[in-house]
Amino acid sequence: MVISGKELSARLKAEMAEQVKTFPAKYGRVPHLVVILVGDNPASVSYVTGKAKASEAVGIRNTTIRKPESITEAELLDIITALNLDDEVDGILVQLPLPKHIDENKVIEAIDKSKDVDGFHPLNVAALWQKQPCTLPCTPKGIIQMLKAAGVEIAGKRAVVIGRSNIVGLPVSKLLLDENATVTIAHSRTRNLGEVTRQAEILVVAIGRPKFVTADMVADGAVVIDVGVNRDPETGKLCGDVDFAAIEPKASVITPVPGGVGPMTICCLMENTIECFLKRRR
Repeated sequence: MVISGKELSARLKAEMAEQVKTFPAKYGRVPHLVVILVGDNPASVSYVTGKAKASEAVGIRNTTIRKPESITEAELLDIITALNLDDEVDGILVQLPLPKHIDENKVIEAIDKSKDVDGFHPLNVAALWQKQPCTLPCTPKGIIQMLKAAGVEIAGKRAVVIGRSNIVGLPVSKLLLDENATVTIAHSRTRNLGEVTRQAEILVVAIGRPKFVTADMVADGAVVIDVGVNRDPETGKLCGDVDFAAIEPKASVITPVPGGVGPMTICCLMENTIECFLKRRR
């Protein structure tokens, strides 16, 4: 079974659009997401465009603030401060990566926790690990939704996550733990990685290397979630971190690249924006 994130996200966005239609009568306006894009990295421009399109589909107001790569850290922090104070703004997202002269951690910390739609603020991260209410990071949240939509039973399963980033690897490991999976976090320094991954009933791969996971690393019937977005060095086409063609016949469930986890990440950003909007009205 190939899980189409594209189809699932389209269905969820249609449901959100119906919900958002009721907001002007209830609350006087719709949620407002502000995205800050620094520089013109083609991947970042593409992601930001995708976020604007998704906002339109759901009926959320979207503002993109574009700034040159030469913007200073102080200027960027001033923009965030103004957005924090603006009652008409419900969600703030700074598109990463930022230019090297800007401290990403400082920028993430500057965003008001209640408007942090990415779920990256240290207080949201702390709340996640302490099982407190918080805004969940979009990609891990989307992965859990995909597993549930595919009817995958997570509780009691052996899950292996390859990758330990703050954006995907660590938070998705915590969400799988919260769903009662037994979780192993593997990474580039893991010895005998294939032995570890062959134990996985659920394998989440977020290592950022094209076709890194080969068929011999995956058990028959495993559920394989591919978070990677890379260029295939041979064909130049988009590909994931797993060798899809070789692994699909072995896997019980697998996500494609493109059209898998990516659309769900943007879908969960829309969900988080609506959640932040509603929380600020309670």
